[in-house]
Amino acid sequence: MARHLITSALPYINGIKHLGNMVGSMLPADVYSRYLRQRGHDVLYICATDEHGTPAELAAKEQGLPVAEFCAQAHDAQKAVYDGFELAFDYFGRSSSEQNREITQHFARRLNENGFIEERAIRQVYSPADGRFLPDRYVEGTCPHCGYDKARGDQCENCTRVLDPTDLINPRSAISGSTDLEVRETKHLFLLQSKLQHEVEAWIDEVGDEWPQLASSIARKWLTEGLHDRAITRDLDWGVPVPADTWPELAAEGKVFYVWFDAPIEYIGATKEWSDLDPENRDWKSWWYEPDGAADVRYTEFMAKDNVPFHTVMFPATELGVREPWKKVDYVKAFNWLTYYGGKFSTSQKRGVFTDQALATLPADYWRYFLIANAPESDDSSFTWEHFTTTVNKDLADTLGNFVNRVLSFSKKRFGEEVPAGAAAGEPEAKLGEEIASLLAEYETQMEALQFRKAAAALRALWSAGNSYLEEKAPWLEIKTNPEGAALTLRTAMNLIHLYSVVSEPFIPASSAAMRAAFALPDDTATWATADEAKSLDFLPAGTPFTVPPVLFAKITDEDLESYKERFGGAPAE
Repeated sequence: MARHLITSALPYINGIKHLGNMVGSMLPADVYSRYLRQRGHDVLYICATDEHGTPAELAAKEQGLPVAEFCAQAHDAQKAVYDGFELAFDYFGRSSSEQNREITQHFARRLNENGFIEERAIRQVYSPADGRFLPDRYVEGTCPHCGYDKARGDQCENCTRVLDPTDLINPRSAISGSTDLEVRETKHLFLLQSKLQHEVEAWIDEVGDEWPQLASSIARKWLTEGLHDRAITRDLDWGVPVPADTWPELAAEGKVFYVWFDAPIEYIGATKEWSDLDPENRDWKSWWYEPDGAADVRYTEFMAKDNVPFHTVMFPATELGVREPWKKVDYVKAFNWLTYYGGKFSTSQKRGVFTDQALATLPADYWRYFLIANAPESDDSSFTWEHFTTTVNKDLADTLGNFVNRVLSFSKKRFGEEVPAGAAAGEPEAKLGEEIASLLAEYETQMEALQFRKAAAALRALWSAGNSYLEEKAPWLEIKTNPEGAALTLRTAMNLIHLYSVVSEPFIPASSAAMRAAFALPDDTATWATADEAKSLDFLPAGTPFTVPPVLFAKITDEDLESYKERFGGAPAE
């Protein structure tokens, strides 16, 4: 089987993330990782907190903590939320790790040796009110291209154009709001991306046609506009330090590498963190260094569209410039935005659902299923409580949960707590088996293609097929005249429940585990269902003990809906 390396965009250390961050990177990466593992592939799913940069320094200052201590606490808080969502990372690291420091400095030295780093004296924005040089992202103003009035000095998140602080109209300090800004001279290291433009273009020509249009179009737009040399250091106290053996003067001034330079390298760093925990059995280079085995790895990245340029152009330029055979991404799964009633999630305005609040409100499987079934793949999608409620009640509570409860409760009442034998399978069961095999194949096709909304639709169709079969056979009527036929219907339906427990696991792992645990089946090691198993639906032998699990999904009532809208905010005012 293939070896799959999977990474999702690193969540920034500053604060718990909202549902848009979850569906734009980590959750689909988890669903895909789980699916591949179930199909027998060797999978390594790596993520980490992105811990460097001014926002971390400012957040630590606000809390009265040393920045290292703040980041350690924030990392643990984020990890607890991701555990609550059952994100099955193989490792969740930290960009402030010693491993990332070593590899980042190695990359910088190699880029310098190869002529792709240059020291330049530049004029940079300085805020007397704040008493510091302002990193690009802490200069805000109006984008000269699209007119967005909250553009940052490094990038406009509205039109995704790369900016310099001096490009902004009416710039101001994002820290204090002061418009009293000066431009002073300071020295920084620049990555000469312009010298790597043609190599990046050739690489994207080789691999980019396979990517979704969202990812490839953003990457090609950047290349069409031309790659510019970009500063990779900043005047900060927190970050990967510039190595003194290569740049002693800058190291003495306390320069650190800019977060966009070291954060993507943390994918490699986090893999080394994972490997260093068990070096006898784990080899990080076999996943990242092609001569050591990474040439055979299939590398897939998951991210929202604002992260696409950094991962499809800037980090590949870095990898190409070091002139070492590091593994580059094969497939970039990019997502649009998830909005809240068509507007942005906002912490300050208390609008929207954040991941810790979500888990405190309803179990993780409710959120996992809804988010993936409505993933913003081809366009932005909007979260509304009305849509969420309808999806949970119809798909999870009625279609799946009610099916499981009806089948097991009725069988227990009429045939006891073991899977009944009943008559031999007939034409309805053969027809059902063909349908299930066909739907399972469609589900597999969409999962392989990373088309998550279509995969969710195929999974929902699998659940619906069981309900249609049950309504057609009507065992509650059949038992009056044909008990053996009713027993066959229930046995077949129980086999469907077991199949659902296996193939639904990437979407709803806790509920899938509860469905599987309902059957006391010795040595139940099934990780997937073959087409033949789907057709025959006889995995559970007659006589297998079972129990009726608690309700898998409770319906959301009208009263619940109104209370959620009151707590989290409903549709924004016109």
